[in-house]
Amino acid sequence: MSQTQALAHLYELELTDAEQAQVLHAAERLARAEPGVIDDPVWVEAVLDAGAVLPARLLRTLRRFRHDPGPNGALLLRNLPVVGAVPLPVTPCRPGSVERTPSVAAGVLAAVMAQLGEIIAFRAEKTGALVQNVVPVPGSEASQSNAGSVLLELHTENAFHPNRPDYVGLVCLREDPTGDARLCTSSIRQALPLLPPETVGVLWEPRFLTEAPPSFGSPDGVAPAHALLRGAPEDPDVLVDFAATHPLDEGAERAMAELREAFVETMDMLALRPGELAVVDNRMAVHGRTSFVPSYDGNDRWLQRVYAHLDGRRTRPDRTGGGPVLD
Repeated sequence: MSQTQALAHLYELELTDAEQAQVLHAAERLARAEPGVIDDPVWVEAVLDAGAVLPARLLRTLRRFRHDPGPNGALLLRNLPVVGAVPLPVTPCRPGSVERTPSVAAGVLAAVMAQLGEIIAFRAEKTGALVQNVVPVPGSEASQSNAGSVLLELHTENAFHPNRPDYVGLVCLREDPTGDARLCTSSIRQALPLLPPETVGVLWEPRFLTEAPPSFGSPDGVAPAHALLRGAPEDPDVLVDFAATHPLDEGAERAMAELREAFVETMDMLALRPGELAVVDNRMAVHGRTSFVPSYDGNDRWLQRVYAHLDGRRTRPDRTGGGPVLD
């Protein structure tokens, strides 16, 4: 599938140069904002203020996507600034890589995601950092996580967790020099019409278990048995991780395999380039990544990731002190 074909189903907005300059101005202010620590509540407050000066066209697009994520459940923003006066450093490659110091890219990503909901993180994942690096890590090539470079299976982000994100934002700082790494997305709105009624019926039943991903460092964490579909029968949400969700019987195994086939058949693939930000609605869309070969020479693919929740009150019991990190 070509890049042009992929975009046919996506919400998309390319900022003008004037709009890019407007976003850059806000992001540079965030990069200099006190106390100079991304995870500090004072910096998060500054992120909320930055939303007030984002371009009107960008704010309208985010509002429309939040209201209805469309058939694909993904949004692509182009021509965002990710580098200001400070040059982009080499791509990090250490395990658990996160960003603690504000930068233009982190400010852009956080400001955009804060327009969709409350930005959040999980204490067990990358030490609760709000802005996380998605980079290949030596020795983790085969890992089904953001540190790997083998095919990353389609999945609901943190599918095992009762308070998984509503939105996942991924901004590209450096593209894959090989051109092989592609962000893959597909939605249940596209896949559901391809499934026979008997398969759909099985997917509504609690016949599946999902493990925690390697990034949580908790291989024994398993959610209760659950269905893969939930919500409105005519427009359901989906909950699955094809690397970590396990069917409990042969019928469930067949249904899950057919669901995966439908997702793959309707999948869009994007070779993210610097300044492009993809947002995935984590309730009705799944995402993954094609395989690639990193070189670990400082020029590998580099994305940054931020999560957002629509309803902060829903997760308040799990957020110590009312902060953005879930225990």
